[in-house]
This record gives sequence, C-alpha cells and structure tokens, in this order.
Amino acid sequence: MRKFLLGSLFLFLSFTAITSAQNKYTLSGIVSDSKTTETLIGVNVIVPELKNGTMTNEYGFYSLTLEEGTYDIQISYLGFKTITETIDLTSDKTINFKLVESAESLDEIVITEDIEKLNIRKPQMSVNSLSIKTIKQLPVVLGEVDVIKSITLLPGVTNAGEGSSGFNVRGGSADQNLILLDEATIFNSSHLFGFFSVFNPDAIKDIKLYKGGIPAKYGGRVSSVLDIYQKEGNNEEFHLNGGIGLVSSRLLAEGPLKKGKGSFLVGGRSSYAHLFLPLFDLDNIAYFYDLNTKLSYRLNDRNSIYLSGYFGRDVFSLADSFTNTYGNSVLNFRWNHLFSDKLFSNLSLIYSDYYYGLSLDFVGFDWESGIRNFNVKYDFKHYISDKLKLEYGLNSIYYKFNPGEILPIDEDSGINPDKLIDKYAFENAVYIDAEQKLSDKLSVSYGARLSTFHRLGQDEINSYQDDNPLIFNQDLQIYEKAEPIGTVSFSRNDVLESFAYIEPRASLAYQLNDESSVKASYNRMTQYLHLLSNTSSPTPLDVWTPSGQFIKPQILDQFAVGYFKSFENDKFSLEVESFYKIIENRIDYIDGANLIANDAIEQVILNGEARAYGLEVLFRKNEGRFKGWLAYTLSKSEQRTPGRTNQETGINNGQWYNTPWDKTHDITFTGSYELSKKWSINTNFLYQTGIPATFPNGQYQFNGITIPVYEARNSSRLTDYHRLDLSFNYNPRPNSQKKLKGQWVFSLYNIYNRRNAANITFRENRMSGRNEATRLAIFGVVPAVTYNFQF
Repeated sequence: MRKFLLGSLFLFLSFTAITSAQNKYTLSGIVSDSKTTETLIGVNVIVPELKNGTMTNEYGFYSLTLEEGTYDIQISYLGFKTITETIDLTSDKTINFKLVESAESLDEIVITEDIEKLNIRKPQMSVNSLSIKTIKQLPVVLGEVDVIKSITLLPGVTNAGEGSSGFNVRGGSADQNLILLDEATIFNSSHLFGFFSVFNPDAIKDIKLYKGGIPAKYGGRVSSVLDIYQKEGNNEEFHLNGGIGLVSSRLLAEGPLKKGKGSFLVGGRSSYAHLFLPLFDLDNIAYFYDLNTKLSYRLNDRNSIYLSGYFGRDVFSLADSFTNTYGNSVLNFRWNHLFSDKLFSNLSLIYSDYYYGLSLDFVGFDWESGIRNFNVKYDFKHYISDKLKLEYGLNSIYYKFNPGEILPIDEDSGINPDKLIDKYAFENAVYIDAEQKLSDKLSVSYGARLSTFHRLGQDEINSYQDDNPLIFNQDLQIYEKAEPIGTVSFSRNDVLESFAYIEPRASLAYQLNDESSVKASYNRMTQYLHLLSNTSSPTPLDVWTPSGQFIKPQILDQFAVGYFKSFENDKFSLEVESFYKIIENRIDYIDGANLIANDAIEQVILNGEARAYGLEVLFRKNEGRFKGWLAYTLSKSEQRTPGRTNQETGINNGQWYNTPWDKTHDITFTGSYELSKKWSINTNFLYQTGIPATFPNGQYQFNGITIPVYEARNSSRLTDYHRLDLSFNYNPRPNSQKKLKGQWVFSLYNIYNRRNAANITFRENRMSGRNEATRLAIFGVVPAVTYNFQF
C-alpha cells in the first residue's frame, strides 16, 4: 500500500511540475439548465479549433486548461441549444453557463449523454445512460414508469422475466450490481416483489450504467454499477409536478430555500390499488410508498452542501395469515469544495438501511432481518492539464448484518424469542484514476483501487473438525452438514478474517478518423458481500452475508473490445462490443440447501467459479421525427463448482452449467415517432431466449410416495420470451404559456397478449394420478392510462 501511495504521489507531483512550467490558464465553472437551475451532467465544453474539450462532472463542474490565447468555446448538450462564446484567455477565469432547452427537447431519445465526436475519443466504454425524458416515454406495464425495467432495453442487460426483481448485466447475478442513489447503496431496488422499481422518475436527474471499464472510484460489486442522482431542486421559483395512474400516483414539489442560493425537493409516491380490494370481498393488501427529499445550498463560490434522503416501504398482507413489510432507508450529507479552479472535492457521509419484516399471525411470531451500513467517502477530481485528469479518493464502510430475529406477537403465546447471530464487517478502499490524452488519436485511462475487508468479531461462531463445515458422503455421493464441535465468542474489536486486493483498471481509445474509433478495457473488481439466494430472481427473504472464514470474496477479471462509429454528423451511431469475464469464488448451493433462517450457512455452500462472454450491438437514430435504437446481445453465462478433492463430485459433477440468468439471444427495439406537436407514438419489442430451468426426467416409488428424479441443473429452458408494447402521448396544449401543463399517456403492454411463462411446475394430478406440467404466466395484454401534470 505504501508503494502504491508513493507512486501515486510521484505521478501527481511530476505532472504538476511539468504543467506549471508552461504558460497556460484555466477556464472553469458550472453549467446549468436556465429554466430549472439544475446543474447538468456530461455537458460538452469544447474548443473546436483544437479538437479538445472536457465534460461536466456529477455536480455540473468543468475545468479546461489551455495555452494563452483567444478561443471560441462551444457548450453543447443534446436537448439544449448549443451556445458558442469567444473568450480571451489571458488569466484563469471562472464562467458559469446556462443552457436553454431546444424546442423539441421533450421528444429527444438519448442513450448516451455524450454523442458528440468527443465521445469517440474518450477511452470510456461499456457505459450507457438513459435520460429521464426517454424513460417516461417508454411503454410499461400498468403505465408505471420504471427505471429498472427501462435499462433492460439496453444491450447486455436482462432480468429473470415479468414480475421479477433486480436485473442481470452481462451474465451476472442481480446481487453483483452496485445500485447507488446519490452515492448511497440501495440493497433492494424493487417494489411489490419486482413489479416496479423504487425510483420515482420525477425525482431523478441522471442515470448511468457501467457494464465494463468501470472507473476505480467504484468497487464492491463484480457485474455493474448503476449510478443514479436525484434532482437538486429549483432555486429560483416554486414548481409542482406529478402524475395520476391506475395503480399509483406521485407528487413532487421543488423551490428555493433562498433565491439563487438554496433549494428543496420533496417527492412522494404511493400505490392505492389495495383500496379497491374490499369491493371484491378480498382482505388481502399489497401496496408501496416512498419519499424522496433533497436540500441544496451554495454557501459561496467554492462551497456547496447537500442533504438527500430516500425512504420506501412495501406492505403485503394475506388475510389472517401473514404480513410482509420491507424497504430501504438512506440518508446522505455531501459537501462540495473547490480548492482551486483545477481541484474539485466531494465529502459524503452516508447511512443506508435495508429492512425486512414478516409477521406470521397464524403461528404467533414476527420475523425481522436486514443490513445497515455507514459510509464515509472523500473524492477528488484534479484537472491537471488539457491532456491529463486525475481522480482519487478513499472510502470506509461499516456493516451490520442482522440475519434474522424471531419475536413473539403475544407474550403469552409460549414462543420464545430467537436471534440469529449478528455479523459485522469493515470495508476500506483508496483509489486513483488517470485519464490522459497521449496523442491526437490515442487516449488512455488507467488506475487502481486498493480494497481491504475485515470480518469483525461476533457473539458466537461455530467451529468444526478440521475446519470443515461440509462433509461429502462417499457412499451416498451427496454433501451433508458437519456437526459443530463447539462455538467460540469474540469481541467486536477482534478480526476473524482479513482480505486485501489490488484492483487495476485500464482502457484506451484509438481514433480511426473523425467518426470512428476502437476501444479496449480491462478491469478487476472484488465483491465482499453475497446475497444468499438460490432463485433466479432475488426476493425480500434473501439475506446478505459478508465474506469470512468459509465464504471467500468474488474476484472478477473482465476484458472488452469495441468499435464505435457515428454517421451523418451523429444522426446515426453504431456501437459493437465483445466481452469476456471470469469470476472466482462464486458461491454455489448443495442440493436441498435451506437458506432461510440458517445460522450456519457455511454448511450448505461451496466456492466455485463463473464465466460469461458475448457480443453486444447497439444501433441508434438520434435525430428527426423518428428516433430510437435496436439492440442485440449474443451471450453465454455459466458456472462450475468442482469437488474439493478428487473423490468429491462437486455440483453437477463439476461440469459447467447454465446460470439461471443465461439468455443466448436478446433483441430489443425501441422507437418514438412524433405524429404532430400534440401526439407521439412510442413502442418496444423484446425477444429473448427462455431462461434455464431444471425439469424432472423420471420418478420412482418409495413407501407409496412418488419421488421425482431431476435432470442436470439448468439443462432445459422455458419457452422463448417476446412481447410488443405501445403507447401514445397526448399534449392537449403544447404551445400554451399557462403555468399548468398536462399530458395524457395511453399505453398497451403486451399488445398481442403473449402468455410468457414465468415458471413451469410439475405435479401429480390427484384425480387422474398422472404427472402434469403447469405453466404460470403473469401478464397478458394490459391497458393503462396516466395523466401527468406540471405547475
């Protein structure tokens, strides 16, 4: 670690000395929306004559160092009018720019924020972004705008099917995705068991998905990073907007705390379909609600503070049976400080909590579990010269895991409280990233992240003979739990197990000409947390657990190469990427593993490996009355868990088998056509290979009971998935100058009523005695209407 830090310091001082000796000056400032006052992320600040430029960061800040002279500076952002300003750079200058929305900005479809030629030069790859305006246009089930479902329209991103939670990126599992909301970790991104996501679209400012070439500032997951930022609120005037739908409604208010300096944002959303269930003599309940808040205040030209939060809950109740409650709570305080016109910093203090509760009325007890973390981050962005930018920082996270606790509903019920042992851990990291322009054609990004993880002491932990919690029965050829030989207690200051890894990252872009480039990237990442789930889609019952003596961290190595081209001055664009990744220490479960309320999870798991590889193609049309994209992914996702010795069979006889989220073919088409100023039509079409499944291929009788015999894991598949969605947007008064504006959205989900299989179950028909297969389909055709308003 000392060599890493000394080397980074030497690199920093060397470049600083070189650049300071030259006669150069820095232009810096903030770029924001003139109407909403929101700072804009990813705005291009370009000097066309030099073919050089930069982009604004997550807080709208830019810094550009140039030699002394007079330049035409071009500020451009899709959906806004491009402005050009002549600047005489004879000293360091701070200039803030305000962009004005273009007339057709409401109809823009954006996949990557930066589609200028500068994007061809940047070494960043495997990154997609959807504007919130695009997401609101997409046809969705029940008319509910959904961030998570929207990103599954991008290449390399899928999920386990309708009504499933989470998402899968490049053949990875859902728990391998790091989901951030204003830098705070979201451990469960779904409402109502996966039908909707937890993100209120009205409160969202920016969405970016990293699938590969992930910057060193991110860590802790091995598949992807979904980075979402909330709006800051309008600091000039009060605004109100929202929507009324068939299932839920939402309302968001924003306005100034102090005009021109501070703002607030408060947004709420709630479903209400359960209110109509009594009309049908149903006592069941299923609803969700969430709250987004943010306070922003600019102390002076160099300091700004932010306080943002999210609180959401889901409630599902089955009459006289059980009540299920779960949700996220996050809070983040941030301080932006500008040390100079070249050095920008952000300090974040973050609290995140995921809670799961189950009240079983018919047996008389409550069940609670969850995970909490406290996170401190300090990040720096150093714009050293026009050819070099550094990012470096550190973060520390303290975790508390509550695997489960049983509490009696009635003290006289005779049920004794029972508590699974809490687990604790401490994760730390330092990182440095450099983005450097080596020549007019070649740009590179390189860096590393040093991460450490300490499993802290807990009240009680099992010990086993030969340190082996899982025994292989040679006679039966199966794995069996080992009986603990005792337990050991530790104080919270003790360290049970420690891990330390260096995670190098590198990418490059070589510009073939003004309209095309080739790129390549490599990144290593380490994941210390694991979601205990043996289902294809995460459920609220799943429990997070830390690495330790028996569960090793997952380690990813991913390689990617790509070709990128724009046509007709960026009217069309093409992205082709190929990737290969392999993951060490991917946990797998023995046959018959019980994961719920298991205080000795090491008795049912083995460490294996996983791999995924594929090809992604994305073709898009960015301008004109018709806009949209076509995405295709050809991929393979497998895992393997060989025996620990030559005598053990491992899982699936140690052979590679399909992961539950393997989909060979994935095709999506998304389009939007402006019929008139009042009407627009939007459509999605999806086709995907059916997800892997394990079916019985035989049976035998034992004591009069029919016992099924199953084939090898995931060797069959469900039927292929496909559907077509359609929506119409109607703006009654598009040119109205009134403050109150409305919009109607009429949608049809699964327009040709395809009954896609969510799963297939096998059972014995009690009447005929014959075996039968039953297919469950969640949605047929679903019409919906939503009214959106803005004041």
